[in-house]
Amino acid sequence: MKDTLSARRYVVRGRVQGVGFRNFAKLVARQLGVLGYARNLADGSVEVYAIGTAAALSDFNALLYKGPPWAEVRAVEELEAAIESHQSFVIL
Repeated sequence: MKDTLSARRYVVRGRVQGVGFRNFAKLVARQLGVLGYARNLADGSVEVYAIGTAAALSDFNALLYKGPPWAEVRAVEELEAAIESHQSFVIL
């Protein structure tokens, strides 16, 4: 039986722009088989949209809290989201 896919929208706050956070998200998403995107928001946070299995999204969420070495993640807001069509994980 195939695992059911779900989608989440994360807003990551802290020192997360200009430190490779979007590239980090792309790398770990691809390792976990997660689809979606990461983009900078005007308020200095990073929005991450992710589609994957419950296990993959749980692992992905934990890694977003960690971030790359130069980041300082202060908070990760997680929201349920509708599943959109994505073929890979990209940086917008």
